Amino acid sequence: MKNSSSFSLSIEKEETGTPSDSVYERIRHDILSDVFKANSRLKVSELARLYETSTNPIREALQQLRGEGLVIFAPNQGARVRPIDMDYVRNVAEVGYLLEPYLMLHFIETASTDDIRKLETIQEQIEALNFTDVHLHTNLNHQFHEFMYEHHYNQVAFKLWKQHREIIGSISARIPIALSRREAILNEHRALIAAIHSQDTEGALNVLKLHIGDAGQYLVDQLRIKQARDARNRSN
Repeated sequence: MKNSSSFSLSIEKEETGTPSDSVYERIRHDILSDVFKANSRLKVSELARLYETSTNPIREALQQLRGEGLVIFAPNQGARVRPIDMDYVRNVAEVGYLLEPYLMLHFIETASTDDIRKLETIQEQIEALNFTDVHLHTNLNHQFHEFMYEHHYNQVAFKLWKQHREIIGSISARIPIALSRREAILNEHRALIAAIHSQDTEGALNVLKLHIGDAGQYLVDQLRIKQARDARNRSN
């Protein structure tokens, strides 16, 4: 969809990568995959035809996505896809910064030798890929973190983290990763595994905070650069 003010019903629905058949998750997937561009209007009747459903599930889905911050409503304009700007990314990243240490603590205290080996296996796959496929790297990186948190007793916190992590991951997949940042990601993952293996709770939490803090700042900085570049292009 090239037009930022609306979308065409001629778009083919993606058959791969769709999280589930629920209308909410299908629309969310298409927003995060950049199928619906920033500021695209999300008309209930057109979405109902596109996803072959009635209008009520569409309205409910849009309200859920509004709660996540992915959809905004404006008077007399209806629903639109929220533009991804620096403030939005910062806010989403800060949620992860607050939640991840809480989730990580439980993993450090309960991880078995098999759990740590699984984490090492995912890290080996990340290093073997070596950033040659940005989408596959994003998926593996998500697996690395999700594996540590998915069995946490507080599933409310885990699901909130996962929701925000998917947003950050989709944004990250659109931004080139600098060589220095690539090296930092690999080193921080290795240091995290080593600290967990040695039951160094303080060390693991410090590495995690550095890791996710730097990742969030990197995204904000890259978006700042992109916005400045776009502003210059518009003025020329």
